[in-house]
Amino acid sequence: MRHQLPHAAAGRYPSPWLRALILLTVILGVNYIVWRWLGSVNWSAWWIAVPLVVAETYSVIDSQLFGLTMWRTLRRNPPEPPPEGATVDVFITTYNEPIEMVMATAQAALDIRYPHSTWILDDGDRRELAAAAAEKGVGYITRSAHWTQDKPRHAKAGNLNNALFETDGEFILMLDADQVPVPEILDRTLGYFRDPYMALVQTPQFFHNVPVSDPLGSQAPLFYGPIQQGKDGWNAAYFCGSNAVLRREALMQLGIRGYVRAIEEGIKRALYTADKILKQTAGQIGSDEREAQAALDAVRDAVRDARRELRDKRALADITFTFQQRVDAAARTLVDSDILAMRADLEMIAAMGADADGGPSADLVFDDEALATLADREWSPLGAIESIRALIRAVDVDRDDEAQPVLPMATISVTEDMATCMRLHSMGWRSAYHHEKLCEGLAPEDAGTMLTQRLRWAQGTIQVMLRENPFVQKGLSLGQKLMYWSTMYSYLAGFAALAYIAAPAIYLISGIMPVQAYSWDFFGRLIPFLVLNQLMFIIISRGTPTWRGQQYSLALFPVWIRACVTAFRNVYFGRPLGFAVTPKTRQAIDATPWHLVRWQLAAMAMLIVASVIGIVQLYYGAISVLGVGVNLFWVLFDLLILSVVIQAVRYRGHRTEGAV
Repeated sequence: MRHQLPHAAAGRYPSPWLRALILLTVILGVNYIVWRWLGSVNWSAWWIAVPLVVAETYSVIDSQLFGLTMWRTLRRNPPEPPPEGATVDVFITTYNEPIEMVMATAQAALDIRYPHSTWILDDGDRRELAAAAAEKGVGYITRSAHWTQDKPRHAKAGNLNNALFETDGEFILMLDADQVPVPEILDRTLGYFRDPYMALVQTPQFFHNVPVSDPLGSQAPLFYGPIQQGKDGWNAAYFCGSNAVLRREALMQLGIRGYVRAIEEGIKRALYTADKILKQTAGQIGSDEREAQAALDAVRDAVRDARRELRDKRALADITFTFQQRVDAAARTLVDSDILAMRADLEMIAAMGADADGGPSADLVFDDEALATLADREWSPLGAIESIRALIRAVDVDRDDEAQPVLPMATISVTEDMATCMRLHSMGWRSAYHHEKLCEGLAPEDAGTMLTQRLRWAQGTIQVMLRENPFVQKGLSLGQKLMYWSTMYSYLAGFAALAYIAAPAIYLISGIMPVQAYSWDFFGRLIPFLVLNQLMFIIISRGTPTWRGQQYSLALFPVWIRACVTAFRNVYFGRPLGFAVTPKTRQAIDATPWHLVRWQLAAMAMLIVASVIGIVQLYYGAISVLGVGVNLFWVLFDLLILSVVIQAVRYRGHRTEGAV
């Protein structure tokens, strides 16, 4: 498939005036940050000056990525009517949500006008829910017998993958347990699939239990609006886990591609280990052992040819069959001159296939530890060849380590949505963002639940960034790479926040400046950029309330930092994330949970103490009036941003907002 951006007839793009504003903002941002690095860093206080200018660089790049997103904001025209005869499955995913909630969503799904089948995907395997579904005539699916205890379950992704093989609708409407659809949802979205390369149509997520003040920042009007519309213009609007329609063909194609990739990786690992075994063994045999040397050379040639055929994308079955034949031929040329060495080698190979009780197992399984052991061991020539033959035969075409060999929904992250959609885009499929409220859901009603949710989102996004960085993914256009990266990049804001909080406090306490001087040169570059950047933001948001989102992007800095650290440890060291499903019901709270925001409260206390110290130092003439004024303004802005966490921990749900 070729990458194509949506045609202009699909909707309206930004005006030339807005694009001129975006371009001017980008130029001013580059001018400011280049000057900061080259002309204003206080290198004598590098320990705070460098973190601050790095944080500013981060923010300027973030602003430019936002401007790039808005450059192709696409306000789509209404789609055509649904394609004739399309079949649809409605999936309602659930784990431990209240049965009444799930059935309310199921009833709304039954009321969808377009002909469809409704399925409840119960990962909790609850008999009461199965009975309730049967009473309403709703399909009920739980994990099949293949999902045994010793196989990874992959959370929601595994639940969906299981259901994909139990149903057959051409299109799938995915809903979370609390997302109640309107009857016309399919009539309003299926028309996009008249495009044979359309894989996904995402609609906004809206929450009906959120007050106008939105103290937990649950509504995301900027994301479910200009940002998704901007990504849509670059053919990069992505799947958000719910309220979306997907084409089954695209998902199944993705699953098959992932299956082939997994087998290829297994063969590559086996050939790499085989090469190490051959090098280790070649150094141990004498020059007079010509038959052994010839056999090893033949196997080495087979390894080299197999690697080349893998690069040339030959059929995997042909590669492994030919390789096995050549290794068998090499083994037959050796004589059993050293029966004791042969016996020891063969016993070790057999031990690799022993089961937990020490008995023989039908299948050899070579994990990373076993491969390392094989590569480092001293082998006889025949033992080396036999081990290599066992390695290739052990490549698991059936993928017995998974409950299902084919996994359409991505399982590399605790949030399956972004990774799945990025893979679809890399294969040439298209997506669309339909900007119309077609579902209403439930937002978190306490700070603890909200923080759990945001942590999971951030961890999942960082996992994808580390495992499948968009810049190294083949098939994505440059615009798509940048659109995915901009979302991943935003979760690095926690580290920048540390510098923004620390810098004014350090100056007010110690008088140490991170810049060479608060000069007109400094303000003449910074202020125009900030003004135009905010003007761009206001025009793009078109009156949409976005202040709460801006507050949380900084105020949740401990969450973002924790997400980055735990995701890094998980990806590179196999440490658990501490993953938790976001509760869908209000949690009982006896006292205000100040501990949830202890780092933000500590930062606020530090800023207040620093302000008092700074004013005292100003009184005694220890620091300048301009320096104190600039940094007090900065402190007030930080406090205003961070104050949102106080509202969050005191919030007790929409019904009791007046009592707070």
